[in-house]
Amino acid sequence: MNRKIFGYLLSLLTTLVVPAVIFAQEKADEAKKATEATGLDKQINDAFSPIADAWDALIFTSIPFTETISVPIVLILLVFGALFFTLAFKFVNIAKFPLAINVVRGKYDEIEEGGAPVTTDTVNVVEGDLPDTIRQEGVQGEVSHFQALATAVSGTVGLGNIAGVAVAIAVGGPGATFWMIVCGLLGMSTKFVECTLGVKYRDIDENGTVYGGPMYYLSRGFKDIGYGAVGKVLGVIFAIMCIGGSFGGGNMFQSNQATVQITSMTGWEGGAIKTVIGIVMAILVGIVIIGGIKRIASVTEKIVPFMAGIYIIASLVIIFYNIGYVPKAVSQIVTGAFTPTAGLGGLIGVLLTGFTRAAFSNEAGAGSAAIAHSAVNTKYPASEGIVALLEPFIDTVVICTMTALVIVMFNSGDIFPYGDVVNKEVLIEGARVGGVDLTSRAYDSVLPGFRYILTFAIILFAFSTMISWSYYGLQAWKYLFGRSGASDITYKILFLIFVVIGAAATLDAVVKFSDAMIFAMVFPNMLGLFFLFPKVREELAKYIEAIKGN
Repeated sequence: MNRKIFGYLLSLLTTLVVPAVIFAQEKADEAKKATEATGLDKQINDAFSPIADAWDALIFTSIPFTETISVPIVLILLVFGALFFTLAFKFVNIAKFPLAINVVRGKYDEIEEGGAPVTTDTVNVVEGDLPDTIRQEGVQGEVSHFQALATAVSGTVGLGNIAGVAVAIAVGGPGATFWMIVCGLLGMSTKFVECTLGVKYRDIDENGTVYGGPMYYLSRGFKDIGYGAVGKVLGVIFAIMCIGGSFGGGNMFQSNQATVQITSMTGWEGGAIKTVIGIVMAILVGIVIIGGIKRIASVTEKIVPFMAGIYIIASLVIIFYNIGYVPKAVSQIVTGAFTPTAGLGGLIGVLLTGFTRAAFSNEAGAGSAAIAHSAVNTKYPASEGIVALLEPFIDTVVICTMTALVIVMFNSGDIFPYGDVVNKEVLIEGARVGGVDLTSRAYDSVLPGFRYILTFAIILFAFSTMISWSYYGLQAWKYLFGRSGASDITYKILFLIFVVIGAAATLDAVVKFSDAMIFAMVFPNMLGLFFLFPKVREELAKYIEAIKGN
């Protein structure tokens, strides 16, 4: 059944690709001369931008505090929630950090054997979710403790760290980095809570397949505390938003930035070219998520950590190369957080930019991590929550800061003005540059030719992230529409369509839609966490008691 449907889909996509390629070849000269207003990408973007703008305005509805300062409700919810959980669990993000390291090291594996026998779907590297912290305790033949830690560090790098940081600094200046770090530290507590709940309230069917995430702990958890009807409503709302998030941040943003990097490196122009790139990416993703061909995913899982490791090493090389400038760069980051450059929208504007990009990168509070972590094989849900709190620290506090330092150092000669942005892009030597292209230039300034390596890495990161988010979105889709084959294939076809849309749309429209969809997930998820955190406290007490004898 799946092969037949996949064949139809492949034929359909091929039918679209061939005319597009022919058109691109025959009209190459016209495409170079054509203005942006007549491009195919412009037509797609014009149709999509109003939707992105409207949704962005709704999700980021603000509360005015003074005549000049207003703060989005979602930001208040994220910050207050993260602060609340940090205090409620007595600074679990700091106090339990050594324990998290020990758990990943495998120090307490013996007490966790005998968890529910589960069958996990392949979950590839995805921003904010470290594959080797989604553990299966008690399963023989695991990687060594050192390998788990090394892979955890390398596997977290993705487009949120590369493109997202560049967007944050372009819009909010160096000071946005400071608030990204603060968001990362506080987000550790939030991720601990949501991933513990994800394991506690997951659903395991008769075949051992796991279905988990906020939609399940909202419906089941609220039933536990006597508000079953409310929980069902919140679960449905979250599932809808998660599907949108999978189409936006987990899909369109990825295909958009991969396309930008490819066209920038090759010099290819025109909307038809972007659409062709999008269709090719859709076919490749479709081969994995519909065709059931695991080899590509398997190879990607091996190459991505390697490429991430190269990225981290390159960042450290550049930082040490400019070691004399590090104090000044750090000073710019700290002072810029509280005294932002004129035109950046004031302190709240910089804070919002930093928190927005950090939350987009590590997804703490959005609930997506709980979907993947729910598949762990363990008797103690809190053990997975403890390990998961490492993710925002590695992703945002460490790696995003590395990227930020490189970009701030790159701009030490005032190559571009902070805050002077159009469509999330800054002006460099007469050209508008943003996202991955800005990061690429920063790294290439010290390591000539690194942009070629970065291009390959970005394509891999985008590919693996799209596969992972298709899993997240599919879990939410099945929660709403059932676990049938028809439900499965419908979602996957829609997902592939959005790959093409993302490739052809502008960065500004994609970022708006992606941010809004990811942050829309925050509302039902954080509300659930506020009501259910006492259950997490109970699970943490059970786990701490269990490990006392070790």
